[in-house]
Amino acid sequence: MILGIGTDLANIDRIQGTLDRFGDRFRNRVFTAVEQAKSERRRDVAGTYAKRWAAKEACSKALGTGLRMGIAWKDMAVSNLRSGQPVMHVTGWAAERLAEMTPPGHEAIIHVTLTDDHPWAQAFVLIEARPISAVPLSPAVSPAVPD
Repeated sequence: MILGIGTDLANIDRIQGTLDRFGDRFRNRVFTAVEQAKSERRRDVAGTYAKRWAAKEACSKALGTGLRMGIAWKDMAVSNLRSGQPVMHVTGWAAERLAEMTPPGHEAIIHVTLTDDHPWAQAFVLIEARPISAVPLSPAVSPAVPD
């Protein structure tokens, strides 16, 4: 079941201007150390920050709050799997909100996708609730088949 959907479009040039004007003050207020390290390693630094900015906005919308009600920028963070797939992590108030909106007997899965085409960066976040199965199915635990 879908619990929330959010999308956001960020202007990379606007993010570059904010980085130029506020530098570390902006970086440290909005982005985690992991996000900053990833962004600073990339050729398109501003584009990488813009995608993460858009992801945070999209996640806050999927949580049904926008950036209000106590949610902080760093309560939502994007990292990447080895394959490059982005993953959204929530902590603090965002994690509390996610727990509140997740029905009993379900686990919340946050799906995120990012893209950019200068001057735009876009993110789409979908929050899914999956039932938690009482007994996980595993090939090693399959029932015996009578002869």
